[in-house]
Amino acid sequence: MMKGVIYCCCFFLFSINCIAQTSAVTSNGDEVVLYNDGTWKYVNKTAEESTEIKTNKTEFVKDKDATFLVKSTVAQFGIYINPKKWSFTKSKEAGEYEFQLKGMDAYGLLLPERAEIPLTSLKFVAVSNAKKVAPDLEVVKEEYRTVNGIKVLCLQMEGTVQGIKFSYFGYYYSSEKGTIQLLTYTAKNLFKEYQPELETFLNGFVAIK
Repeated sequence: MMKGVIYCCCFFLFSINCIAQTSAVTSNGDEVVLYNDGTWKYVNKTAEESTEIKTNKTEFVKDKDATFLVKSTVAQFGIYINPKKWSFTKSKEAGEYEFQLKGMDAYGLLLPERAEIPLTSLKFVAVSNAKKVAPDLEVVKEEYRTVNGIKVLCLQMEGTVQGIKFSYFGYYYSSEKGTIQLLTYTAKNLFKEYQPELETFLNGFVAIK
């Protein structure tokens, strides 16, 4: 049940194209304008006043046991997984691939897009969409990381969908090659237990030349 409810939320949570041009208000009370290309801007606030996202100085690399490369057919990205721990299938609804930590209540999604989208815009669209199905959603952690030589945005979010408290933990990246959202999710009470495995999974992210 948990997988179905939270997976359904993913369609809204991470769909880049589901917002047309409109006005919105952030959780901090700032008014913004959203555009249908996924970008946004403050109405009465300059870019310099926006919250600065810190950079984690640690260099993150793929695990030595992550030997199987799952390639996107949409954009030039992929993820190395440990096939003894993770299974994967083609997604029929949201994203391109679904992943599961074998025998556990921990899941992953690979959502690629061909369009290049600024990371700050990508974050805002994801959070705005998520609040439609999880009004109490909060970003509990955000930072830039270098993963296998690539600068990504790392987000951890928590919220409640149909009474289930969940945690999302993922990497976001965009360039002229396209945009990628590599996400993991589980029930909030299980996140600490699964976090090491989820982080190892995410660190398999690579750009393909």
